[in-house]
Amino acid sequence: MNADIQDLDGKIIGSVDLPKIFLTSFRPDIIHRVYHAIATHNLQPQGRDILAGQKTSAESWGTGRGASRVARVKGGGKRGGQAAGVAMVVGGRTTHPPRSEKKIRKEVNHKERRLALASAIAATAEKHIVSLRGHKIPDERNLPIIVNDDIQKISKTSKLLEFFLSINLGDDIERVYRSRKIRSGTSRMRGRTVRTGKGPLIVVSEDNGVGKAASNIPGIDCVLAKNLTVTDLAPGSQAGRLVVWSKSSIGNLPKPLLEVSNLIET
Repeated sequence: MNADIQDLDGKIIGSVDLPKIFLTSFRPDIIHRVYHAIATHNLQPQGRDILAGQKTSAESWGTGRGASRVARVKGGGKRGGQAAGVAMVVGGRTTHPPRSEKKIRKEVNHKERRLALASAIAATAEKHIVSLRGHKIPDERNLPIIVNDDIQKISKTSKLLEFFLSINLGDDIERVYRSRKIRSGTSRMRGRTVRTGKGPLIVVSEDNGVGKAASNIPGIDCVLAKNLTVTDLAPGSQAGRLVVWSKSSIGNLPKPLLEVSNLIET
């Protein structure tokens, strides 16, 4: 399987033989499973004080007062006589609080994770899968998009935008800009104010400035080939992200991935 190599102006300057990993069958079920397993690795266990909401002098009045038997705070004043120490009242305990000993980290087999990553990489070369994910791709554009290693030296955001325009990916960049949404409610109070769609992913073997340039463009990410994961290629567990590869990045993929002939299904 061959693919064209382009320069920063979008001109074809050669071709390259793609590794067998790009022939891996599409397995969205495994990609979904591995994505959610990896997502649990970023979760932090949390718990509650076992006596939270129960540190009170509350005691039930019993029967004979024409009041419910719920425990009430002793004494007078503003707090005296108020219900406390149970789950249904203000300031009471939580009904089913989170427990720090709960097992929230999910593990996945090495071969299964490797197959999911191989399948996600192969999906980046399938135009119909990438289009179904929502990316705007010109009819004349062939996938995968491979560029010479000059892309790794781009350190200006303006130069990177010019590059995307030269390879006719301006519509996809515009799609990401229009997808930006200002959220309200709890998410905004916790700092998650803006929701942005995912644009092209840049995969390089060495980051000589392109990572900083890409960080200023909404939706565009840059990752080293050796650190490539399913979360990069299939955001939200949906495979088919539009990827721009540098020429040397394909050869710098992890060695087990380049030897996936036993994972390819016919």
